[in-house]
Amino acid sequence: MEDREKKILMINGCIRGEESRTWRVAAAFLESARETAPRPFVYTQLDLAQMDLKPLTGDFFEERQRFLEQNERTHSRFDLARQFAQADRILVAAPFWDLSIPAVLKIYIENISLDGITFGCHAEGMYGMCQAEDMLFFTTRGGFYGDGPMEQGARYLKALCGMFGIPKFRCIAAEGMDFYPEREEELMAKALEVAEEAGRNYWRTEAGR
Repeated sequence: MEDREKKILMINGCIRGEESRTWRVAAAFLESARETAPRPFVYTQLDLAQMDLKPLTGDFFEERQRFLEQNERTHSRFDLARQFAQADRILVAAPFWDLSIPAVLKIYIENISLDGITFGCHAEGMYGMCQAEDMLFFTTRGGFYGDGPMEQGARYLKALCGMFGIPKFRCIAAEGMDFYPEREEELMAKALEVAEEAGRNYWRTEAGR
């Protein structure tokens, strides 16, 4: 499949919209990817903060369970899950909140994590059913966490890629802006440079390298 045919899904979990530092990093990538694309760069964006996403509780949860038990996986209730499963490449932008990700992104993930759509189960355990070749995650962290145990945002999404069958995961992060506010633009500039380079390289055969 060539890039012109690929379905690219951008999942925007930046609660502050265009004022978000995380969105600045994601936007730098998108602009660079648009400028270097061999053909028109088309992607679908989900602005999670503007969507009526519901957590899996009460009747909303029970309704989902009934549809799954009745094998009604084509119901509109599961449109987001099918969209995610059918995407060829996935982009996610979300800030580092409370050692992980914003609740709105977690609620979205709850709604797309569906047996028979994004993953399956058999005697040997779970297996992924998503066709995406990679996930690229943009985030910003006020402190310095890197790959340490307190960082549960990128680690969580990388684990989900394994669950969903997405073979490649990469995180582009800016860190330390709240620790050193006087260095915010310097630290952001480094992340923006990495994001722009990732955008220029997005069209290579080996995605996310």
